[in-house]
Amino acid sequence: MSKVILPTLESERLILRPLTIDDLEAVFKWTGDPRVNKYMIYPLYKNVEEGREWLESLYEDEKKLDYGFVLKSTGELIGSGGLYYHEDIDVWSVGYNIAYDHWHNGYTPEAIKRVLEYAQEKYGVHVIAGTFAIENNGSRRVMEKLGMTFYEDTEYSKLDGSETFKAKTYHRVF
Repeated sequence: MSKVILPTLESERLILRPLTIDDLEAVFKWTGDPRVNKYMIYPLYKNVEEGREWLESLYEDEKKLDYGFVLKSTGELIGSGGLYYHEDIDVWSVGYNIAYDHWHNGYTPEAIKRVLEYAQEKYGVHVIAGTFAIENNGSRRVMEKLGMTFYEDTEYSKLDGSETFKAKTYHRVF
């Protein structure tokens, strides 16, 4: 199966580009950080190599828009995220991670807004949704900055089943 080639995008402060195996070390800055991982669906990565399988699995589906967030000012890869289409319910879900040292700078909503603009141009996105643990105020704020509002109470579990969180789903209809 051939890989999907996503275009590089830019926002005011970021270059948004596809991730590669060369990003393993940088990706570990957030996948291996318990502060970042606390509410994430994936288990905490214990070493750099644990990210290899995930990075190799990217870009197999045209409607999974995963981007690395690179600071224009330094060239540093500081996070990743994007939009993922769920054909069965005609909704695009929002997902993101950012290195702890870059929290509270507005990078995540800036990046996701730009990816959303691209997705709207290419696919005509009608609905976006995202779920966050109720204690995760940072993620709630990102979704609010994206114009998303409360949709339903829910819960989710880490992929390894180690933890389940009471959560809220926010959405936005265009």
